[in-house]
Amino acid sequence: MTSKQRAYLKGLAMDMEPILQIGKASLTPKFTASVAEALAARELIKINVLQNCMDDAKDIASTLAERTGSQLVQVIGKKIILYKEGKKDKKKIELPK
Repeated sequence: MTSKQRAYLKGLAMDMEPILQIGKASLTPKFTASVAEALAARELIKINVLQNCMDDAKDIASTLAERTGSQLVQVIGKKIILYKEGKKDKKKIELPK
């Protein structure tokens, strides 16, 4: 992913509300499956890491990206932004070249 594409995705995510939250249970297989489903449906998602989660947001983000096959766009404080390109017929976001 180029820096121009990453900047474009950051801009799109600015107005988004987090659709998932990670609590004290941290990364469970069920949560990872939820993230994968959300990425398949939306391509770009924002996740909120709650204060009662003891794990570092950057560690969680990199693990989620690895497990779901997505790309980590950004981690700001306790917010994680992930992107996974959709299938050709279901593509919703056109990235700049």
